Amino acid sequence: MTKLGLQIPNFNFPGGTPDQIFPTVVSAAQAADASGFDTVMVMDHFYQLPGLGNPDDYMLEAYTLLGALASVTSRVRLGALVTGNTYRNPAILAKAVTTLDIVSQGRAQLGIGCGWFELEHDSFGIPFGTFTDRFEMLEEALQVILPMLQDERPSLSGKHYQITEAINQPAPLSTIPVMIGGSGEKKTLRMVAQYATLGNLTCEPSEVPRKVEALAEHCERLGRDRSEIQLSWNRVVCIAPTTAEAEAERDQYLASRGMDWNGLPDDIKVMIEGMIVVGDPDTVAQKFSEWKALGVDGFTVAMPANVHIPERVTLLGTTLGQI
Repeated sequence: MTKLGLQIPNFNFPGGTPDQIFPTVVSAAQAADASGFDTVMVMDHFYQLPGLGNPDDYMLEAYTLLGALASVTSRVRLGALVTGNTYRNPAILAKAVTTLDIVSQGRAQLGIGCGWFELEHDSFGIPFGTFTDRFEMLEEALQVILPMLQDERPSLSGKHYQITEAINQPAPLSTIPVMIGGSGEKKTLRMVAQYATLGNLTCEPSEVPRKVEALAEHCERLGRDRSEIQLSWNRVVCIAPTTAEAEAERDQYLASRGMDWNGLPDDIKVMIEGMIVVGDPDTVAQKFSEWKALGVDGFTVAMPANVHIPERVTLLGTTLGQI
């Protein structure tokens, strides 16, 4: 279960060449494994996302990378935040997640969402469809994936998928936690209540109490015990031993993307400050304590500015591990 998950969101590390990507990711994952994190996650994308970089920035395929990380970690669960359902046939995805569970000795986690990055779909020739199409596909996919992860042989004659007694052997070693990512109050949080053991929010702080309440309402209507679901919230952090060091690392990251912090308009600075917590351990701990009071059960945290520095990952894990 994810009370504190590290998401590794980017692979263009300062001074890094392609041959150094994996060793750097290994260092981050091992630092998380040895500190307060319970989960390590990577993005399931083929292009870097707007806001984090350019489409042609480095990006590794999620499940290949997770399988490799299984061999260099021992404690943390491993998963994608979150898998784009549209990218894979659901039976094949169930097989991939099961394989991850086998090679990690029972540490796989399935994070899944309906998919949203249209440029990737268009470039790779993957049908994008409408918003409704993608939600229908996700719900059908869960009717295949969940039974397969429970050593059943599902069949489905759906609008989007046709599956016939899909065999999944060997079965997973563990009961694989299923996380549905997203913040839609009517559809996504209903699916969390109906199908998942984990939910992950991406929203503004002011919206969190309403999302928490919406999930509770869905659970009540469906007869689900809300305490069975762990709801995390996706946040971005730049931590260092001192606030001055954290600000310097933030500025270096922004400079790598062509932005000079000191030259940015005040409204852009305010926007960035609202997106990224920057500071020393006390500053970061205080902010997350305030956020925990909004009603979430945990956090997934990205460190785009300094995840390549293992000591920073360790610092964040030890800082937030007791919150």
